[in-house]
Amino acid sequence: MNETTRHTLSVLVENTAGVLSQVSRLFSRKGYNIDSLAVGTTDDPKISRITIEIDTDDASARQIANQLRKLFPVYSVQELSPDDSIRRELVMIKVRAANSEDRNEVIQIANIFRASIIDVSLNSLTIAIIGAESKVDAIQKLLQGFGILEMVRTGMVALERGGSTINDNNKEKGEFNYGKLL
Repeated sequence: MNETTRHTLSVLVENTAGVLSQVSRLFSRKGYNIDSLAVGTTDDPKISRITIEIDTDDASARQIANQLRKLFPVYSVQELSPDDSIRRELVMIKVRAANSEDRNEVIQIANIFRASIIDVSLNSLTIAIIGAESKVDAIQKLLQGFGILEMVRTGMVALERGGSTINDNNKEKGEFNYGKLL
């Protein structure tokens, strides 16, 4: 059996209704589970970037990337290697803090992790943290002792490190340049 690992796909798509549904249906049809999905517009409002994380073997990741490239509204697909990319996630955690001692401890933990306190009530604190999965998991584990009331994660977003972009050296021969189409 092939070893599965986390694969991060960065996909540039046409920013129109139904494109996300078309992309996610491809995963469903092929029997792949999406571990994380984040979508947003790029610097060009006609183009969205989808960051998809899947846990699969290398051959299957290549196959799904090739299938994505065949979809009409997809302009570019690139697998981002962990060494050559920056991956971050936004997480908001609402924590029980019924007394000043608990509030102070939660604030200290937030400060250690460079998280922000974004809401305070008499019985809870809400923390926002941006970071790698390991950082988010570590603060979550520490806050569980206080009682996590709610938590939401955006899903991973990722970009290539340095001057490289999704448009560099990843086009198939004969593949169109999306910039000329829009």
